[in-house]
Amino acid sequence: MDSRRGVGRLTALLASGLLVTVSACAVKAPPDTAELRSEAMPSAAIPTHWTAAGAAAGVVGDNWVVSFQDDQLVLAVSEAIAHNADLRVGASRVEQALLQARMAGAKLYPSADLLARGGTKMSGDGSGLQGGVFTVNWELDLWARVRSGRAAAAADAMSVATDYEYARQSVAALVARSWFLATEASLQGELARAAVADVEAMVRLAETRAKVGVGNEEDVYIARASVGTTLDTLRQIELAREQAIRALELVLGRYPAAVAGIRGQLPVQPAPIPAGLPSELLERRPDVVAAERRVAAAFHRIQEAKAARLPAITLTTGVSSISSELFVLQDHENPVWNLGANLLAPIYKGGALRTQVKIRTAEQKVAVAAYAAVGLRAFGEVENALSGEIAARDRERILAQAVADSRRALEIVQSQYKVGSTDLRAVTQRQLALNANQSALVRVQAEQRVQRVNLHLALGGAFALPAAQP
Repeated sequence: MDSRRGVGRLTALLASGLLVTVSACAVKAPPDTAELRSEAMPSAAIPTHWTAAGAAAGVVGDNWVVSFQDDQLVLAVSEAIAHNADLRVGASRVEQALLQARMAGAKLYPSADLLARGGTKMSGDGSGLQGGVFTVNWELDLWARVRSGRAAAAADAMSVATDYEYARQSVAALVARSWFLATEASLQGELARAAVADVEAMVRLAETRAKVGVGNEEDVYIARASVGTTLDTLRQIELAREQAIRALELVLGRYPAAVAGIRGQLPVQPAPIPAGLPSELLERRPDVVAAERRVAAAFHRIQEAKAARLPAITLTTGVSSISSELFVLQDHENPVWNLGANLLAPIYKGGALRTQVKIRTAEQKVAVAAYAAVGLRAFGEVENALSGEIAARDRERILAQAVADSRRALEIVQSQYKVGSTDLRAVTQRQLALNANQSALVRVQAEQRVQRVNLHLALGGAFALPAAQP
C-alpha cells in the first residue's frame, strides 16, 4: 500500500510539474531575416536585380561542378571532399555542436539518482548504515531559462552546420580554381615551348644569312639572346605549374609531389547561369545563414541571462530504505517516501546577473554587425563575379583578334627578313607581341572559368557528387 501511494505521489508530482512548465513563459522568437536585415543594414538599399551585366533571370541551380563537363574535375572534387583535413575538422565540430545542443536541453527533464550502501557492522565509515536512497529532482523552467539555453545551443549547432556546408562549397570551388590555374600553366608551358622552337629557328636562319653574306653577326646574337629570354620564361612557367599542382594536391589531401595529372586543355565554358534575386541571397548562402543563426543564438542567451535573475523552483521526491545493526533507528517504517520543493531566489550577486545581461546584449550587437559584414560581402562577391566573367568574355574576343593580327604581322615581317628588306629586331618584336597576346588569351580563358566558379560560390550554389564517389 505504501509503495502504491509513493508511486501515486511521484506521478502527481511529474504531472503537476509538466502542467506548470507548459503554462510557463514561452521562448521568445529571434528576429526574422527581414527584421535582421533592416537592423543590420539600414543604409543598404537592396536592388530588385543585380546591377552587373550578365545576370540571367531564373532560379539559382545546383550541381555546378558537373556543369564544366570534366570528369577528372568531378573526381578531384570528390577526393577533396573525402580527404581534405580542414573539412574533417569541420565535420567533427558539427558533431560536437549537435551533442552540445542535446546536452543543453537535458535540464528540461527530471534527473534521478540512486545511492546504495551495504557491508558489515564496521565497514565504510563505521556507521553500520545499510540500504538505499532513490531521489528525483526536476527544475521547473518557469521563465524559459533552460529552454532559451537549449534554443541558443540549437542555433549554434545550425550555424556550425551551415558553416561546414559553406566550407564544403569553398573547398570544391578551391579545387576547381586550382584545377583551371594548373591547366592554364600547362597551356602556357606549351606556348613557351613553341616560342622557343620559333626563336631557335630564327637563330638558324640568322646564322645561314651571315654565312652567305646577306646578314651579320649582330642578328645572330640578337636571335640567341631571344632564345635565352624565352627559355627563362619557360622555366618560370614550369615552376608556376609545379606550384599550382602542389597547391591542388594539398587541397585534395595528397602529399604535394606535383604529380597530379592535369588535363591539357581547359573545359568548355558553361552557358550563363541564373543568378536569382539579390533579396534571396541572404536566405540561401550558407555563411550568411550561419551568421543569422549566430544572431539568434545571441538573442536566446539574452533571454537566458534575464531569466537567471528570477527565482528557480525545483520539485523533489524520493524513496529510501535504511537500516543499521549498531543502533536503533527512530523511524522503523521502510521504505520512506518524501515529496518537496526548493525555491532559490537570487537576492544579491554584486551586480553579476545584471552585468551578464549586458554582456549578452553586447554579444548580440557583435553578431548583428558580423551579419551585416557577411551579407554585404556576399552581395559584393556576386556583383564582382558577374562583372569579372563579362569582362573576361569581352577580353577573350579582343585578344583572339589581337592574336590573329599579331600572327599575320609576324608572317609578313618574317618574309621581309628573309628577302633582306628588314632586320631581325622587327621580327623579334613581332614574335614577342604574338607570344604576349597568346599568353594573355589563355590567361583570360582560364579567368572566365575561375569567375564562373566564384559566381557559383558567391550565390551559395550547392553541388551533388556522383553516388559512386566518396
